[in-house]
Amino acid sequence: QLQLVESGGGLVQPGESMRLSCTASGGNLDYYAINWFRLAPGKEREGVSCLDRDDTIKYADSVKGRFTISKNNSFTVFLQMNNRKPEDTGVYYCAAQDVCSNYVTTRDYWGQGTQVTVSS
Repeated sequence: QLQLVESGGGLVQPGESMRLSCTASGGNLDYYAINWFRLAPGKEREGVSCLDRDDTIKYADSVKGRFTISKNNSFTVFLQMNNRKPEDTGVYYCAAQDVCSNYVTTRDYWGQGTQVTVSS
């Protein structure tokens, strides 16, 4: 069964950069859309960026021009986050889906999340 692990979170200051990794085991990410979500305190889950199986890429308006999603290989997807802002703080999750969607289904695979804090 596909398992996902996020890594690379931590504390950064506003304006700094950070790269998150979503690493798969038990399966190949080439067969999935990889969607990065974040959950901030007091806010609803937000879709941040998604890389679909046809290599179509989507970004939330709040991160366009600052975040970049990319696939390193069949088992790792990155989320490069530049010019971080305090509102980027939250737990970041990657999910493997049939297609990019902000709706969660039982067919999705999720990682455990990684905390990202942007603060001076």
